[in-house]
Amino acid sequence: MYNFIVNPNARSGLGQSVWNDLEAILQKENIEYQVYYTKYQKHATAIVRDITSNGEENIIVALGGDGTVNEVVNGIVDFSKTILGYIPIGSSNDFARGLELPTNPVDALNTILTCPHLHPMNVGEMRYKNKLRRFAVSAGVGFDADICHEVVVSHVKKFLNKLGLGKLTYVCVALHRLIVTSPCKFEITIDEKKTITYEKAYFAAIMNNRFEGGGAKFAPNAKNDDDKLDVCVVANIGKLKALMLFPMAFLGIHTKFKGVHMHRATNFHIQTSRPLPLHTDGEPIFIQKDISFCCAPEKLRVITTKP
Repeated sequence: MYNFIVNPNARSGLGQSVWNDLEAILQKENIEYQVYYTKYQKHATAIVRDITSNGEENIIVALGGDGTVNEVVNGIVDFSKTILGYIPIGSSNDFARGLELPTNPVDALNTILTCPHLHPMNVGEMRYKNKLRRFAVSAGVGFDADICHEVVVSHVKKFLNKLGLGKLTYVCVALHRLIVTSPCKFEITIDEKKTITYEKAYFAAIMNNRFEGGGAKFAPNAKNDDDKLDVCVVANIGKLKALMLFPMAFLGIHTKFKGVHMHRATNFHIQTSRPLPLHTDGEPIFIQKDISFCCAPEKLRVITTKP
């Protein structure tokens, strides 16, 4: 049986409309399913935790944006007994972009029902103050997390979603946040061996997949199944140059420029000189200054069109 976790408010209410169309297909094809509607923040986590606590094999299908995926992966009790399907209808859809999943909801549903491949994907883990948050796409410390915090409350997102330009929300907010953001000291310890200090860093993007922020290819060489995380640090440059690097990230060529530092490892520990905002898959987390990152011990099987 398929367990659909539906965010009816995804992309300013499009979620409910899309689900109505897909449910008609499921009923026509006599597919056995159960639908659960999310009603508040982290509701999907509670729903999935309840479903996957039964000790049986479960198929979870998330219908929403990257935030819905984030809540779902944080609720899975046993990765080895869970299969994840995804129907992307969010503003950025970086999870779908990274896995090359269909963006058309009907095509995405057909992929889930036919299940051409099960891709074993790493899931990232962020730890701070004895708390754990998982992420499927990326996590961030500093400027990129600051963008996510503002996007959550921004009226620009709703306006652009109605125009079908939702992913531009991140560009608009990024321009504003860069003006008001001040860099600070980052100390990044890689694999518990080597510590690198950046005196004036804007952010560190911890990438499980290649994309975040509506298609910015912050880690163009990242692989979501290699048991490693890629980190992109922007530091020790002026604001104007940092601003110029942002559009370069959409082409994946920002890594060629001075001020962009790339690292790959199994775990990272980041300490900052002042508390900074955090995010996991675009979901804001209250400011912290001592954070660790690694991959979850087990991979999660995701339904994809390619191996």
